[in-house]
Amino acid sequence: MQLELAFFGGSFTALNYDYMVSLLEAAQPFVTGGIIMGIRISTRPDAIDASVLQCLKQYGVTAIELGAQSMLDTVLTANQRGHTAQQVREASALIKTFGFELGLQMMTGLYQDTVQGAKQTAIEIAKCKPDTVRIYPTVIMKHTYLGQLYESGNYHTLSLEETVDLCSELLAFFEQEQIRVIRLGLHSSPELERDRLAGPWHPALRELCESRRYRTAVLQDLEHSFVKGKKIELFIHPKDYSKAVGQKKSNLQFFTSMGYLINIKTNETIQRNRFLLAYAVNEQKGVEVCG
Repeated sequence: MQLELAFFGGSFTALNYDYMVSLLEAAQPFVTGGIIMGIRISTRPDAIDASVLQCLKQYGVTAIELGAQSMLDTVLTANQRGHTAQQVREASALIKTFGFELGLQMMTGLYQDTVQGAKQTAIEIAKCKPDTVRIYPTVIMKHTYLGQLYESGNYHTLSLEETVDLCSELLAFFEQEQIRVIRLGLHSSPELERDRLAGPWHPALRELCESRRYRTAVLQDLEHSFVKGKKIELFIHPKDYSKAVGQKKSNLQFFTSMGYLINIKTNETIQRNRFLLAYAVNEQKGVEVCG
């Protein structure tokens, strides 16, 4: 197993320079000894320049993730991010020039953002050609600027249902662009449970979104190919069963409410993340839904 060391949870290159170097030096025995394959850091786009990247390269950093959050300057300003979309573009290009793996992080449901705004952010992020993306739906915490806006009634983020709809589309988009989404949603933590005011947090958010993708793709195929009221068989790979059925069988219940009588069957010959619909021997159709 290949391991990475990660400096996350803040803006690594915005730290005091000597302190940053001391952390990198402490990691060197693990890099040179082959215990870890490289170092991954997260930072701000406005805390990147050529001299910083030369230093990171020297100490074995292999991947850099930028907290872009939005690619709309109006949203960045409203949320007091302190950087611009152009700085994300410039930092991304410089990181790739130096040969680092590039990761970009985006948020949905930010103050003064919209569903369409988040989709535009995804488009602009894809243009930066990152290797990976993380999607974090906004969770509103106590004792924060967004928390104050929420408590004053001036800000309401997306609901869980709206977030699942949006993020399922974002997953499909980034897959189409051949960009890996390595995280969707926040990990659980004592701070999150204690200080969360509002926001679409769920312990299995990605599973919900991937399940929604299945539902959307199957429904589209049903509406074009099948007649309501007929018994339909949905063949999937065994490892995709939970995504196809949906949490608490929500997808099956949805199809029933739409008038489709679906029976899910597993078959190891079906490729992962594909499905086959059939209601007669010679009448069947398959479609890829996710990677």
